[in-house]
Amino acid sequence: MYEDKTLVCKDCGNEFIFSAGEQAFYAEKGFQNEPTRCRDCRMARKASRPAAGAPREMFDAVCAECGQPTKVPFQPREDRPVFCSACFAARRG
Repeated sequence: MYEDKTLVCKDCGNEFIFSAGEQAFYAEKGFQNEPTRCRDCRMARKASRPAAGAPREMFDAVCAECGQPTKVPFQPREDRPVFCSACFAARRG
């Protein structure tokens, strides 16, 4: 049913084989798209991402509601208000 396909990696530009077995696995898992990266580039990309559960970089900010210092997981911008977790929760309802 499946036949090996030769694809081109979008990162390194090298050709790689999308095997019949891999195609069957993708179909079994319900994946709709073919891989766009070769195995080496997929592994390098995965290794470059922060590990699950790793601490996030936190930024200092002042809550726009209560004025208390707080830390947020994003770089605050001048044009957007930042809220501490208590004020944020209260605003959400």
